[in-house]
Amino acid sequence: MQFFSQKKIYDFMKMRFAAISISGFLVIGSIYLLFDRGLQYGIDFAGGTLIQLRYDEAAPISQIREILEAKGEFQNLSVNEFGSENEVNIRFLGSSENVGVDIAEQISSYLKDTGNFEIRRADVVGPKVGDELREKGLMAIIVSLVAILIYIAIRFEWRFAMAAIITEIHDVIITLGAISLFRIDVNLDILAAVLTVLGYSLNDTIIIFDRIREGIKTSKNTEFSPIINEAVSATLSRTVLTSGLTLATVIILYLFGGSTIEGFALALMVGMIAGTLSSIFVASPALLWFKFSVLDYRQKEIKKEKARAEKEKQRALYEKGSV
Repeated sequence: MQFFSQKKIYDFMKMRFAAISISGFLVIGSIYLLFDRGLQYGIDFAGGTLIQLRYDEAAPISQIREILEAKGEFQNLSVNEFGSENEVNIRFLGSSENVGVDIAEQISSYLKDTGNFEIRRADVVGPKVGDELREKGLMAIIVSLVAILIYIAIRFEWRFAMAAIITEIHDVIITLGAISLFRIDVNLDILAAVLTVLGYSLNDTIIIFDRIREGIKTSKNTEFSPIINEAVSATLSRTVLTSGLTLATVIILYLFGGSTIEGFALALMVGMIAGTLSSIFVASPALLWFKFSVLDYRQKEIKKEKARAEKEKQRALYEKGSV
């Protein structure tokens, strides 16, 4: 399915300065949010307890909060509606003294006069485990970036690798900025969303880079900007179709998936939009910043082809017994 004519070449590089300005503003704004507001770590990374209750009728949230606050033993207490008025989440972060195997029974005894309810979920994470998960989550992102750098440097060239890493960092920062802005609890599912954004953005970038590499070999242009425009224009229909359908799926998850995956879906939405646009307006212009030379690249490819042909010739001679 083609949304855009394959014969028409759009001048994306002409728009790169405006696009980079917008991206720069978003990145700086995201960094400011991360330093000013920081990230709101959830149970998985901060340690603590999460109890989910389901009442037969509307949950008396104010009464629940008053009873638990009066006990004075729950630090950083948070009581919120979860998905529907019948369900409620009780969180208390960073409190190790209350973390124990009987915490669900303890909460039940405190709230026995608030109505008929059942405990649907009881998650307990110690502070040391939370610290370990947070460190491993950060390490997972760093290892992913390093692996991407090595992979692209081997498959393409070091300038392509650096451009891809800049793009990936750009997408991660903007995604984290959105997570901070909307006060999304950073748990393992949010870490999964960030890693998914890395993979999604990389896939888009690799497809465009692959088409750019083909264009360098086959295009009559010796200037790099026209080759980039040809490559991005050729993949534009695919990018719009793939990104549009994926984004539509994530929006449906956000609207109808419930509170459990709301933060995950929102992080994915922001990351996918940032990743799609950065593949066009950040990754490709970055190659220009690194002074990529079309003529030098073609000369290297010619030398590689000659070396490959010579190797094949020597192998053929060896098989015939001439060597």
